[in-house]
This record gives sequence, structure tokens and C-alpha cells, in this order.
Amino acid sequence: MAQPDTKKIFFENLSGAGKAIAVLTSGGDAQGMNAAVRAVVRMGLYVGAKVYFIHEGYQGMVDGGENIKEATWESVSSMLQVGGTVIGSARCKEFRSHEGRLKAAHNLVLQGITNLCVIGGDGSLTGANLFKEEWSGLLTELVEQDLIEADAVQKYSALHIVGMVGSIDNDFCGTDMTIGTDSALHRIIEVVDAIMTTAQSHQRTFVLEVMGRHCGYLALVSALACGADWVLIPEMPPEDGWEDKMCQKLSATRSRGTRLNIIIVAEGSIDRHGKPITSGLVKDNRAGMKRLNIIIVAEGAIDHSNKPITTDYIKNLVVKCLGFDTRVTILGHVQRGGTPSAFDRILASRMGVEAVLALLETTANTPACVVSLCGNQSVRLPLMECVQMTQEVQRAMDGKRFEEAVKLRGRSFENNLKTYKLLAHRKPETELPTSNFNVAVLNVGAPAAGMNAAVRSAVRVGISEGHKMFAVSDGFEGFYKGQIKEIKWADVGGWTGQGGSLLGTKRTLPAKHVEKIAEQMRENNINALLIVGGFEAFESLLQLYEARATYEEFCIPMCMLPATISNNVPGTDLSIGADTALNAIVETCDRIKQSASGTKRRVFIIETMGGYCGYLASVGGLAAGADAAYIYEEPFDIKDLQANVEHLTEKMKTSIQRGLVLRNENCNENYTTDFIYQLYSEEGRGVFDSRKNVLGHMQQGGAPSPFDRNFGTKISAKAMQWVTKKLVESFRQDEGRVFANTEDSCCLLGMRRRALVFQPVVQLKGETDFVHRIPKEQWWLKLRPLMKILAKYKTSYDVSDSGQLEHVVRNRPKESDASVAL
Repeated sequence: MAQPDTKKIFFENLSGAGKAIAVLTSGGDAQGMNAAVRAVVRMGLYVGAKVYFIHEGYQGMVDGGENIKEATWESVSSMLQVGGTVIGSARCKEFRSHEGRLKAAHNLVLQGITNLCVIGGDGSLTGANLFKEEWSGLLTELVEQDLIEADAVQKYSALHIVGMVGSIDNDFCGTDMTIGTDSALHRIIEVVDAIMTTAQSHQRTFVLEVMGRHCGYLALVSALACGADWVLIPEMPPEDGWEDKMCQKLSATRSRGTRLNIIIVAEGSIDRHGKPITSGLVKDNRAGMKRLNIIIVAEGAIDHSNKPITTDYIKNLVVKCLGFDTRVTILGHVQRGGTPSAFDRILASRMGVEAVLALLETTANTPACVVSLCGNQSVRLPLMECVQMTQEVQRAMDGKRFEEAVKLRGRSFENNLKTYKLLAHRKPETELPTSNFNVAVLNVGAPAAGMNAAVRSAVRVGISEGHKMFAVSDGFEGFYKGQIKEIKWADVGGWTGQGGSLLGTKRTLPAKHVEKIAEQMRENNINALLIVGGFEAFESLLQLYEARATYEEFCIPMCMLPATISNNVPGTDLSIGADTALNAIVETCDRIKQSASGTKRRVFIIETMGGYCGYLASVGGLAAGADAAYIYEEPFDIKDLQANVEHLTEKMKTSIQRGLVLRNENCNENYTTDFIYQLYSEEGRGVFDSRKNVLGHMQQGGAPSPFDRNFGTKISAKAMQWVTKKLVESFRQDEGRVFANTEDSCCLLGMRRRALVFQPVVQLKGETDFVHRIPKEQWWLKLRPLMKILAKYKTSYDVSDSGQLEHVVRNRPKESDASVAL
């Protein structure tokens, strides 16, 4: 792969020699914190710095002594998959006082530490910034008290701070995702899915209370991910009379015979008047009752009068007004626990490495910064700008300026809220626009988790836009056979949590059947196409675009959403389904590694799917802590294999007990999984033994992850709005038909770094290797050196794409918005 001219090799530009970096976790724990600690330690050691643990957060910094210990490479082994924080976290009142910070400064100077990496929430990071501002004064006081030498003031003149936000609530402004949020969503969705299966036998309503006392992100995204009927969050208190509306909706959905309703509520909710909620009157309507209602309440949800909305209040309301059998589930700290998701491990690892880079590049005048995520890119933002905006959100909510609070939360939160409103609340037929356009949606290629969420979103948004929606079964094979039927709002209920493709999907390309497909489009008067699929979908759209010259039926708006576990579609950084596959790989690797616990040293050779695309092997390897990952995009030979074996053998002799090697299925036709297994077995004889495992189609199955549900839902909604716009633009009034024949009417919607972009498929041809079915340039290849560094390899690291210090932007322009993906 060609590298940019701006490439910089890490060793030639940055060095941590003579520097001391300390890492601590503070405040509440969050899954993924250990991955961040591991990345800071190993990247710090990689560049030659001394790295220290500060145990028990700021309390350990104040107490000093054994709480501040030098870290080694081995001390962070086997912690990647562990939830919580192994170095401990504690809330420290003493650090809030000047005297406490003076003790902390003394303990840091004794170890020569002037670089702090703080992983915590806004309170922890604010405390770090105050510590930085007081630093020179604290050193002067220590000299006056004869606790340090006078030359220490000059030697340790500046304290450098870089923060990473570890919080399951995702309540910190300036970043699309905080460490731990995705894992918390996994816990919530696991509970919701379990409740759904057990409640199918009962006519019950479920009220779920989730965390997030001051921020409704968890409730909102989990509502999107499970298709909740109602959600109550602090940023959107319901209007007066919400009780009647909620009960009417539950009653109406049951009367339509749908088997599932979900409502999500937040702990500590209040209404808009600040008074306790006491009653609500709704007529009892149990005709044709729905089999299940689930109400999910976000911790801290309020109504427009600032009254708390509690789970018990909602339970009593539903029982009294509707007579529905109702249960309450309060998830509590289960949301903080468990193994971190693949997303959180990757996010934390990337942020940890970026934090070390930021510390090495900082100067005395550099403000304390926080490493953030924008779309798919790491950025550095001034810490206090983020803290101040986070505080502005609370002030807006206290002042009942709820719309302002939603905007201050950021475009990601705002998009989630808009999409939820669009999908959850069905307008009466009389209020729907009448477009008289027919839109068909189909799945093409291999099944991918999240496809059904995308189809559901497309159908409901399309109906809301006034279109008549048609579902095509079995891809283009079903299309030319006429397997096309209208699909209604209720037909896609409960689809978000279903794996595979409920529409059915085939790899058949349209070229051989283009005439029959055109005929079916003519007969059904199809005015637009939405295709959800992988590389075959991309090829199909190209073939339909080329067929426009012969068949005018294809001169309509056509859009593709990338959905494939291989993540091998050009024009996008991420595809629907890839996150679920990564989680399957990481969970399996965790179990396999655990199986060797207490046995002799062992290396596991794992084969992943992906065709010729090494995304799953590489990014899965980063998340699972692999020692090596063999892929097609990075050619290797027998010398490389031998070097890897020797490297692993050396590590086995000195430290680790288990090794992990991933191999992409088509990385090399000669160096097969069996060959690599036999090579490692022979060369490691006497030091370790080897085992192999081919993961196969388990990577393609299972319920979609929260990320894939949310990603599929929101990009599909965005695509349907684009389709509506193109239909209006291309409708010829004089002919009474749609005619679109420009390149920009046949597009792929993909994420590019920070942006979600509609890209003409014909323009993506030049970026594609059609022989191997992969893009010519792939962003994740820059993560491979990071995986190698964390596995103790000496390698070059490209820092040309590392974050640069920016300022917080209140409202990014829509065309550069990628936060919809998260």
C-alpha cells in the first residue's frame, strides 16, 4: 500500500527517553479502562519512558508510597479482557483541598513524574487541570517547607496532563463516545433481548431503568437498538399529559396485534413542573392485546416540569390505566460490569497510544488536553473547553432550556434523538405526506448482523416520508422472479434485534437478469432502490448504473448501504455487521485463552473470515491482544513466520503463558492455517505447544451488537431522506415520472473519517481492487503497527494521522457529520 508523503517514522521524531509518565483511573469505573492503561504503559515503554501506576486514583497520589509503582511490560499482561480497573479507583476528598494537592505534588516529584495520563470523568479531569495550574506554586511551597531541593522547581517546572474519558454515561462533550459506553449498551441490550424471549409467553409490560442520572445517552441509544415504544430521558422531559399519550400508544399497538412493546425510562426522572407525578387517567382498552410491553427508563429522566419519572410510577400508571400485567427491571451496576466490548478495547487502545503521543509532543505552554473520538478519527481537544461545555449542558437543563441542552450534547446525541422520534412514533395516515413514489429495499450478498435494523429503519422512514415501501425477497434473484410485495410499518416490528437477513439475501448479481429486473420494476412502478449489502451489492449497483443506457427503468435514485462482516466495501471505513463479527471473534479468543489458564504455555492459531480483506484479523487481533495477525494486504514469507515464532518463544520463556495468532482465511494460499499451526508446533517444541481453531460462520451469526443496530438504523434513515430528496429533484412533472441519470443519483453512503458521504459508485471504481474484492486503500492498516507495538515488536509507527489540538466546535456542519455512526 502506498504511504502518504507526510509519513513520519516514530523513532525519528519522538522520544520518551528521560521522561516519566504516570497513569491513573479516577471516579467511577468503566469497561475498557484496563485496555487504556495497558496501551499507555506499553506505548510509554516502547518510546523509552518510565511508566508508573498510581493505584486508587487521586487518593493513591495523595498517599504516595506503595500506591505509586513503576510498571513493566508484564504487569499489564492478561488485563485487556478484564472489566473495571485493576489499578483501582477512588473518590478523594483530600485532593480537592490545597493541602491534599500539595501532598500529591510532593509524591510525584519524588518519582520525577511530570506527565500524567488521567482516565476518568469530567470531575476527575477538572481536578487534573486545577492541579496543572497550581503546579509551579505547589513546587515553591514544597521548597519553602524543605521537602524538595530548590533545583527541583526548574527541573520539574511544568506538569503535563492528557485525559481520556472513562464513563459509561457518554456525558462528556467533545467526544462521540467515551470509554465504557459501548460495553454498557451491550449489558443493557443483553437484558432486553433476554426479557423479550421470556416474555413472549406472557401479556406483560416491562419497565427498564438504566443508568445516566444526568445524561440520557444510554437510554436513548438502547431505545433505538431495541425499537422501544417510549423513552424518557433528562434532556427531553415529556410534555404535560404524556401519561395519556404513552398509555394510548401501548393500547393502540396491542390492539394491532404486535407482540412486542418497549419503553425505556431514566432513574430520578422529574416532570417540567418539578412536582411529584401522582396520577394519569386513560380508558382501559385491552382488545387484541400485544404480547409484551417493555418500558426502559433512563436514570434521571424528567418531564417538562422537572418532576422525577420513576419506574414504580410508570408501573402503577400502566396497571391502573390499562390493566396490563407490568414488571420493573432496574439494571443498576450490572451496566458497569462484565468484559469490555471489542469497540471499547479498540477505542481505549487507540486513545491510550494517542495520549502518550500527546504527552511527548506537549510543551510548557500546551494546555491540558483530552483525547476524543470524532467519527472514526482521534482528535485532541483542550480539556477545559470540553468541561465548560459539559457544564453548560447542565445549566441549560436546570434552566429548562431542553432544546439547547440537546444541541450542546453534540450532533451524535441530537441525531439519535431525531432518528428515534422518526421511527418510534407512527403518524396517523391523515398526517402523512402523499408522495406517490414507490421505493424498493433489498439485501444483497452474505447476511450481516444489522441488516434487519437497516431495513426496518428504511421502511418506517420511507412511510413517514409518504412513500409506498416494497420489500424484495432473496436479493436480485427474488427481484427477477417477482418476489416483491408491499411492506407496512407493523411488518418490521421487532426487527432490530434479529440477526441474519429476514428478507433473505443471495449473492446473485443483476447483469444476467437485467431485462427481467427492468420488467419487474416497470410492473411494480419502482421509483427508487435501496440496497443493503456487501461487495456484491456494490458490484450490483455498478451494473444497474451501466444498464441505464439500455433500460430507462434504472434511471432512478439508487443508494447502497455497506453491510458485510468483512468490511471490504470501498468508500466506507465501517460496514454494518463488522462490529458484531469482531465481538464474536474477541469473545471466542477470550474463551480460548482462558482455556489454557493453569496449563503449560500454549499458543493458539485462530483463522478468521474476511475473504482477502484482513480487517477482522487485524482489528480483532488488536482487541483480543494478539501477538501476530497474518493478512493478504501485508505480504509475509517464511522468514517473517520464523521471526514471529522466535519472538513469541522469547516472550514465553520470560513472561507470558498464552500466545494468540490470527490468520485471515485468504492471506496466503501456501501458508495455510495448518501450515502455520505445524510450524509453531515444531519451532516451539519444548517451550510451548500449539492449538488451532477455525471460527467459520459463527462470525456471521448471532444477534447484532448495539453498534450495528444503531449504525444500521441511522445511516438507513439518512439514506431514505436522501432518496426522498432525489425523487423530488428528478420527478418530471410534464411526463409524470422519475428520471435520474446523473452519477450522483447512484450512490454509496459510507463513513470517511469524520464524514458520512454519499459517493457516486462509478467514482469508486478507481479505488477498488475487483480481483480481490477489497479497496485499494484501507484506513485500518495504520492500526497494525499499534497491534505490533502492544505485542512488544520493534516496528515503525506512522504518526502523520495522529490527532492535532483543535477547539471544541458546538455544531459541526451536516455535510461533515459522521457522529450518526456512533
